[in-house]
Amino acid sequence: MVRLSKTIQYVLIAGLCLLLFSCSGKTVKKPFVPFPERVILNVTKTPFNSQAVTWRTLEKAISPRAEILKVADLINPDKHPSPFPAQTTTVELYNDTVVFQHSVIFNGLEPNVLYAYRVGDDNTFSEWNQFKTAFNTSEPFTFLYFGDIQEQMAIMCSQVFRAAFQTEPDARFWLFAGDMVNNGPDDPEWESFFSALGWIPKTMPQVFVPGNHEYPDPRVTPKDQIHITRLWRPQFTFPENGPKGLEETVFTFDYQGVRFVILNGNEQIMEQAAWLETVLSENPQPWTIVAIHQPVYSISERRNRTLFQDVLVPIFDRFGVDLVLQGHDHGYARSLRLKDHKPVSAGEQGTVYVISNSGPKFYPASLRYDHLMVKTISRDILFQSIRVGKDSLQFAAYNLSREVKDSFEIKK
Repeated sequence: MVRLSKTIQYVLIAGLCLLLFSCSGKTVKKPFVPFPERVILNVTKTPFNSQAVTWRTLEKAISPRAEILKVADLINPDKHPSPFPAQTTTVELYNDTVVFQHSVIFNGLEPNVLYAYRVGDDNTFSEWNQFKTAFNTSEPFTFLYFGDIQEQMAIMCSQVFRAAFQTEPDARFWLFAGDMVNNGPDDPEWESFFSALGWIPKTMPQVFVPGNHEYPDPRVTPKDQIHITRLWRPQFTFPENGPKGLEETVFTFDYQGVRFVILNGNEQIMEQAAWLETVLSENPQPWTIVAIHQPVYSISERRNRTLFQDVLVPIFDRFGVDLVLQGHDHGYARSLRLKDHKPVSAGEQGTVYVISNSGPKFYPASLRYDHLMVKTISRDILFQSIRVGKDSLQFAAYNLSREVKDSFEIKK
């Protein structure tokens, strides 16, 4: 007879007990670790010395926080990351589940420095990611601009993001002109959007303009209940320097010689116009770029909204706005340099208006404002690279094959 050692006997007995326990229908519940997901960087009002980051967990975190240090110190055992406690918001989703959104603004950073950061709590942290702060002077830089995404985010639009990153890997941030999803209150659509972006928003700050699809459908929602999706503010962290009641949907920030102004074309236009007057009258930057979802000069056959022409264009003209970035019409169009709704003469100050489409939904283009346009493109998916220097702004629109479909330059 073969005798087993006591060690082997103990192992066999323990295995048999585990088998019998599992067969009884009982399982041991492991503690859920609140792992960070949907980590995203957003711009602050002072990108040269601060950076916003937001993430969420499916379980409540014990001590949610972000940690940061210079990349140069990441492998130095004598350097330790600085902790920043997070602000947490509990968000109820429509399927009765609850998630926890966490946000941190890193303050007191140095200009033009590459930082490493991670987010999490005592139980688990994300991987280390990187971002670079802006210069605090007017230095040349590139950013990317996207029109409507809205549909087929993971299937089609992921290609747009990959092509954009390959074309301009050193861009300083990405700007989306609204309608990132089709139904703003629907959390699974945001999941598809984040999935399409992949790891990019962890290292590339994002700027989002609110589109009409970030609001409930007005055809089925009472007018007094039409507000920006309640998912917007918990999952993004933008400057709160806009008009009261429009926090984090209307804001401004300066980046290396450019004043960026983000407008909300869905509501309170007159209030925004008054605020815009102040923002542009106090503008010390040599360049001014405005972004708004709904176009000033629409190329869609379905609509022609002239309120912006009456209210916003006089302000743009008075303060010399250089460029207006838009979406909404699911096509591409680029205007001549305009003032008072007419092309300007050579050497005269004027505003260029651009509409872009970055998703697979298309509308036919009308000829209504064809006399104001340099180029119109229908049925194409595009992204745009904008490089701003001291004396010139260079613009290029690319398709999925990374071919240039339109380009122009504005000189100061």
